[in-house]
Amino acid sequence: MHKIKTYNNISDKGLSKFSSDQYTVGESVNSADAIMLRSAKLHDEPIDESIRAIGRAGAGVNNIPVDAMSERGVVVFNAPGANANAVKELVIVGMLMAARNICDAWQYSENLEGSDAEVSKAVEAGKKQYVGFELPGRTLGVIGLGAIGVEVANAAVALGMNVIGFDPTITIKRAWQLSSDVTEMDSAEALLNECDFVTFHVPLIESTKNLLNAERLATMKDGVVVMNFARDGIVDDDAVLAGIESGKVHAYISDFPAPKLKGQKGVYTLPHLGASTNEAEDNCAIMIADQLKDFLENGQIKNSVNFPNVKLSRKGEHRLAIANMNRPDMVAQVSHVLGQAKVNILHMVNESRGDLAYTLIDVEAPLADGDLKNLSSIEGVLSVRAL
Repeated sequence: MHKIKTYNNISDKGLSKFSSDQYTVGESVNSADAIMLRSAKLHDEPIDESIRAIGRAGAGVNNIPVDAMSERGVVVFNAPGANANAVKELVIVGMLMAARNICDAWQYSENLEGSDAEVSKAVEAGKKQYVGFELPGRTLGVIGLGAIGVEVANAAVALGMNVIGFDPTITIKRAWQLSSDVTEMDSAEALLNECDFVTFHVPLIESTKNLLNAERLATMKDGVVVMNFARDGIVDDDAVLAGIESGKVHAYISDFPAPKLKGQKGVYTLPHLGASTNEAEDNCAIMIADQLKDFLENGQIKNSVNFPNVKLSRKGEHRLAIANMNRPDMVAQVSHVLGQAKVNILHMVNESRGDLAYTLIDVEAPLADGDLKNLSSIEGVLSVRAL
């Protein structure tokens, strides 16, 4: 029986993937094999030594101590692309809000008073203040061409916009999905110099912190629209506020409210709505549930942020899953222990990712507890599971 501890409200469509005869799932589960969560912060939470995997029903994993988990051999999963459509739609909304002055115009209408005739007269007199512009022919810059960035870029092309993109780590899969009408840029600076709108779809890491700062903003077109639906900290809020004051920035649309942004002209913040749709929550939960099931039952890894993807068709009933440091001679040492135990290897795969590696081995017979202990005692081995 596998045990999964949940945090937050996880979609029932995801939880239904775990059959009750094989899984115990819930917030009160102790000594769990895995954790499934959305936005709960685990950095200050004690994480049981029994945990072998953590599944984040979303894309970002800032709320999970990934480095500490890697040292323990705990595989951290996310759900890339499951919420891509939801975020894409919100980016389109953001562009329209800015281009058509929607929020200011709505506020103006809300404050109208008087008779029908007086309101009608005020509407005709006031609408000139909110004349906007259309999207076709404008240039959208997309920084980060992962699942979300590609969806945003393709949607903007369909709207008749000129789209330019930058992502030095774009995958072959995403490149195939990207419209051929999107122009590749050599650098973030080159992209920022050309766009009328810019949207960011990158994780918050040291190299992306304040990716848009005062220096880069100074080189951009006057009247640019800045959108941040990725992570708080990617855009320097102070620099953008100064840009609005100077006229460099027409509008700032952010999914991350902060006291300094409240009530500022040209700033429109939303309460982190990027993935907040029923469909996105369902999709994320289903994807994570499938990945955790496959890992717990078969040892296979897909969409991990710290370990490599590993897949191996099963040959026989007995399988070993070993997480270890990516060092020379590790596989040989594992094979030696199996040889000493007189256990024959039927099938195996070993993959690495940076400093970490992961091995799946199908064997003819189960290993005794002592043999499993010998595997665990190899220097550099982080975790061993017999499946």
